[in-house]
Amino acid sequence: MRSTVTTQPTPAPDPPDGRGDPGFAAQRAAVNTDIRNAEFVFFAGGDQCRYARWKGTALEVSVESVVAKAGGAGGGSAGHHINSPVVYDACAGSVTTAEALADPYDPALTFTTGMFEWPSYAGVVNDSHFSARDRMGRTMAFVARAVKDGLAPGGRAWGVGVDEKASLFIDKNGLGTQYGGDAYVVLGDHQPEQATPGKPLTYSGYKIWRLVPGATYDFADRPACGYYRRSVTQGVADANLYDGTPESCAPGTAALNESEPNDSRTSADDATALVWPAALAGTLHSSSDRDYYRITLASGRTAAVHCDTPSAYDADLYLLDAEGRTLQRSVNDGSGSDEAVTFTRTASGTGTYYVDFEAYSGSGEAGYGCTLRQS
Repeated sequence: MRSTVTTQPTPAPDPPDGRGDPGFAAQRAAVNTDIRNAEFVFFAGGDQCRYARWKGTALEVSVESVVAKAGGAGGGSAGHHINSPVVYDACAGSVTTAEALADPYDPALTFTTGMFEWPSYAGVVNDSHFSARDRMGRTMAFVARAVKDGLAPGGRAWGVGVDEKASLFIDKNGLGTQYGGDAYVVLGDHQPEQATPGKPLTYSGYKIWRLVPGATYDFADRPACGYYRRSVTQGVADANLYDGTPESCAPGTAALNESEPNDSRTSADDATALVWPAALAGTLHSSSDRDYYRITLASGRTAAVHCDTPSAYDADLYLLDAEGRTLQRSVNDGSGSDEAVTFTRTASGTGTYYVDFEAYSGSGEAGYGCTLRQS
């Protein structure tokens, strides 16, 4: 018989080590035993600040042991907040969308990190009661802060907002399936144009996936398409934040979003597991930015790389061998000029190569896209 334990925050703020109250839930041996014997732990709503105070306690370890044995953890409202690696803890009070966009460093916008870090869920900050309480804007502020303050790895952060009476179930392989109402995944994949204490937020090009009941989102292999875009300018968010026309995914195309830093062969994004035709996506956010991707090519096969360059900048494309020597290059002049190279491997066996797409003139947050084809 499957067992589920539901836990709630204590009714009064307790010291995180539990020594101030012998009855503190995180230290009760019986509670921890029940949790360790469970197959799923559900955190009820309430006060995520009190949940956050359980960081470093026996309760945290007990919940982690359930997930480690292929069980699960989740929750509603405050319980949803606590189940992300970046937690909006509300320990200094609650913040609204208007307040968060007007000042992403509002004193009430505080975070706890390093508590629950579930497999495949890195870089995420959760939000709840999402569309009913119009929380898209504040989640955008959460994401901008996570990127700006380095709270999420790799310079990217994802907000996951779930509607009331809805749930996003993530299985052991990282596949999330939406139940009940809607959920939204909000990606910030570059530094904010303005995120400064006392000033309104400016952040262009959030990528937003709307998950209706039955929809899925693969957190282990996060998609590089299927989103719509929205921005915030001087604290004012675009209209129609909760719906949009998704950018299409090319049929049969595997995709990889760049992950900074990837400015050299040693830090190149690994594209060797993609099934071709494949897509690479990223931004050249500074005039010195270089994006490297590692690929492999078998003897007798020809690789064709075509990159669509946005009008915001001029970029050049290079194909390098394993030692970094240039094999092919495309250096068309002019902002927005596409670049393309082809290369045939004549040596025996399979070789490693690098696609190097780099800024030549200008930069910006507009995204480029490169297509890899093989014949």
